[in-house]
Amino acid sequence: MAASGTRSELRLVVLGPIKPGNRTAVCSILGVEESRRDAEAQECTKHRGEAAGRQVVVVSSPAWYDSACSPDERRTHISSLVASSSPGPHAFLLCVPVNEPARDESMALDALAKLFGPAAVSGRTVVLFTHTEELGEDETLEQYVVTWRKDLRQLVERCGDRYHTLESGGGAAEEGRAVEELLEKVEEAVKESGGKHLSCPLYREAEERVRQRQTEIVRQRSANSSASNLQQEVMEEEMEAVRDEAERSTGDFDLNLEDIFPSDDKSVSPSSSAPPLLLRGLWEQLVDWVRWLSSLVRVEALFGSLVGLFVGGAMGGTVGATVGSVATEVSRRKTEKTK
Repeated sequence: MAASGTRSELRLVVLGPIKPGNRTAVCSILGVEESRRDAEAQECTKHRGEAAGRQVVVVSSPAWYDSACSPDERRTHISSLVASSSPGPHAFLLCVPVNEPARDESMALDALAKLFGPAAVSGRTVVLFTHTEELGEDETLEQYVVTWRKDLRQLVERCGDRYHTLESGGGAAEEGRAVEELLEKVEEAVKESGGKHLSCPLYREAEERVRQRQTEIVRQRSANSSASNLQQEVMEEEMEAVRDEAERSTGDFDLNLEDIFPSDDKSVSPSSSAPPLLLRGLWEQLVDWVRWLSSLVRVEALFGSLVGLFVGGAMGGTVGATVGSVATEVSRRKTEKTK
C-alpha cells in the first residue's frame, strides 16, 4: 500500500449541521461507535476504517453554508475540510433532513460548484436523507420526495439523481446493506467521472501544502533522532499520523467567499435580510393558523401566497413558500390518518 494520501481509498466528505443524524451517518459508514468528543465537536473530524470490504476515509464537516455561520467560521471550516480531504474527495454526502425546508442545502450546492467546479455537484454529490422516521408508515422515501417535496426533488436532480439514506430501520444486516448500496452509488459516480478523485486548483494547492508540511515534520523529527530511529518513525503506518498532523497544521486558504456568499456583504438590502423580531411572534401564530386551516380545506398554496404578500420582499417569498409547504404536509398527514 502506498503512503497515506496516494493509496487506494475511498474519501467521503459528509456535509451537514452538527446533528445526531449526521454523526450517525459517519458511524454507520465505518461501523464505529461515536465518541463523546466527536458528538460535541463543532469542527471537521476525520475517521478511517473499513466498510463493505473497502478502505474508507470519512471527513465530517459542519454546515459552513448555514446562514448563521460567520465569515470567519466559514473560512476556517472550508479550509479544514479541504486539507482533511486532500488530495480530493471521491464524493460529497450532503445530509438533508426530510422534515425541514431545503434552502440552506441548496445554497450548499451553489457553494460546492463555485469552490470546486460544477462537476463537484453534478458528478460527485449524493443527497443523504436523514430523519426518515418522519415519513408515513406506508410511504417510501421516493414517493415522499417525488410527490410532496419539490425542493428536495430539485436537490436530487442537481446531484445527478443520486440520493440515499442509511436509516434502514432494520437490524444490522439491513444497515450493512444500506452502507454497501451507498458505497456502490459512490463508486458508480466515480467511474462516470473518470475513475479518480475530484481534482481542482484548490485541492492541488492543498495537497502541495500538506506534502510540504509533511516534509517539515519528518525533518524536525530526524534532527532529534538517529538514522535507525528515523527509519522506524517514517514507516508506512507512522506516515498516516504524520499526514494527519500536516493536515491539521495547514493554514487557511485564500478563499474569495464574498462571491460565493453574497449575504455576508453588509450592503445587503433590508428587504432580503432576516425578518425583525416582531415578525417571529407572527410566524408562530401563522404556523398555528395553518394547522387549523388545513383541517378545513386544502388552501395551502393560496395561504402561502398570502403570507408572502404580507411579509413582502425576497424574504416574503421564502416565508410564503415555507408556510405553504408546512400547510401541505400537515394536511396530507391528517388526511392519511383519517383513512
